Amino acid sequence: MAARAFWTGYLKLSLVTCPVAMMPATSASGQVRFHTVNRKTGDRVAARYVDALTGKPVDEDDEVKGYPVGEDAYVMLEDADLDAVRLESTRTIDIDRFVDAGSIGWIWYDRPHFLTPADKVGEEAFCVIRDAMAATATAAVSRLVLYGRERAVLLRPDGKGLVLWTLHFGNEVRPEDAYFTGLADAPKPSRDAAALIGKLISGKMLDWSDDLVEDPVQARLLELIAARKSKARRPRKAAASGKAEAAPDPGSNVVDITEALRRSLAAEKAPRRGK
Repeated sequence: MAARAFWTGYLKLSLVTCPVAMMPATSASGQVRFHTVNRKTGDRVAARYVDALTGKPVDEDDEVKGYPVGEDAYVMLEDADLDAVRLESTRTIDIDRFVDAGSIGWIWYDRPHFLTPADKVGEEAFCVIRDAMAATATAAVSRLVLYGRERAVLLRPDGKGLVLWTLHFGNEVRPEDAYFTGLADAPKPSRDAAALIGKLISGKMLDWSDDLVEDPVQARLLELIAARKSKARRPRKAAASGKAEAAPDPGSNVVDITEALRRSLAAEKAPRRGK
């Protein structure tokens, strides 16, 4: 069953307009969530805003946005002030720019959303825009109000629909040069090392599957909760007596990369016991 649309509006390219519906492409509903509980009573703990100086609870009507301008000094902004500077792009995705689909670095991508026609009447216009982007290998850039904030968004064709990605703002992405400085001068691997690491990668290649990104911790949490819920008394397993393996000494001699790769390949080819 398809998820209910959390946003509906219009997709507009020049004079071509069609009604669209949007749904988040990912969901956190399957995650294990916890409440904070009073250990003594078993009751759930309620969170409330309190005045930092007086310690008294603050009524919801008295809560207001404040921008710090000094120690214990704030410029207070009402909802009307924030609405006055917002864009009007709350219900229309107005496309006015296109970029090469392969030119956007993955680091700019934030949240994915599925975008589909909202009714049969708009399907033709939607498909015209989608197919044109697919044929030209381009992505559309626009702006939209989502999650209470104006955001730059990117639209890419994907199968029968479009995927709308919210993008990080320019001041949110750190410049990579500050972290990768000096790597350009790093020594290049030898021809033997390059060939060996190619074999190592080839031996680990798999077809993509969502099993590759499953969450084992989530499964263990559910097992733990089920065991506690049933109140079954089971003997605890004895703690392992073996000592944790010591981490390699960063000051030790550097191992020859080619030899390390040969050992890695040998280990991959060796039969594994206990599987």
